[in-house]
Amino acid sequence: MPDCLASTIDVPPHASPGAWQASLRLGFRRDGAVTRLARREHLGPLRVQKALYPEDPAICHAIVVHPPGGVVGGDRLAIDVAAGAGAQVFLTTPGAAKWYRANGQVSGQRVTLQAEAGATLEWLPQETILYDDAHVALDHHVTLAADAAYLGCEILCLGRRAFGETFDRGRIAQRTSIRRGGRLLWWEQGVLTPALQHSPLGLAGRSVCATLVACGAPLPGDVLHAVRALADGAHFGATQMKQVFVVRWLGDDSETAREIMLAAWRLLRPALLGRAGFEPRSWRT
Repeated sequence: MPDCLASTIDVPPHASPGAWQASLRLGFRRDGAVTRLARREHLGPLRVQKALYPEDPAICHAIVVHPPGGVVGGDRLAIDVAAGAGAQVFLTTPGAAKWYRANGQVSGQRVTLQAEAGATLEWLPQETILYDDAHVALDHHVTLAADAAYLGCEILCLGRRAFGETFDRGRIAQRTSIRRGGRLLWWEQGVLTPALQHSPLGLAGRSVCATLVACGAPLPGDVLHAVRALADGAHFGATQMKQVFVVRWLGDDSETAREIMLAAWRLLRPALLGRAGFEPRSWRT
């Protein structure tokens, strides 16, 4: 199968002339005891270099790479992943995503994930750093078969705290949906602005927010108690809602967010997927 079939990939809509337009389409299938990367197509600067098997052949790991290292105003990224029946897939990134100032244009990313019967799909990218005056539209949509499972994480950092930069201007629009067995289980949309960041009804002045969502069979109560014990305070919570389990954290330190989300993922993964947690190597390099 060719590594690049540009004619089969849709360019994200509303592209700005001269901006990067990048698409990546991945397909995974179960072949006996092995999950294989059976489809890999890209247009522009989005890549997966090769399939990895750090656990065992049943679960395929892939690292999604965006070679420019950052997204400027007008850039559009589209990632489309399909896990076939029985496939087990783990996706991550090699570093933090950086969304630079808008320069008068809106940047965007659309992630579409699909898991067929008996498949499992994990989406654990590293944190997203949103520079001051970034204008970004983020769409994330998951479609699962009735017996498929999903684990996904998102960490947003407003401004660059290490450089003393705050998020004084900008707009981050988000839409997230999860469907399982044809039913809409999770729908979330909103717009992050500096005003909402500082509002007690928004981020209460915090600059880092993290969310981990697990979708599949309901988890036992002891898992909920174990996750809630990971952190104290009013800016951390975990909720079980039948087929959806949500963990949220608010703070000002991305490293703390990473550690808490990884700790929660290690507790949820065995209960939801029957697999032990581990240390993603890309998160430590």
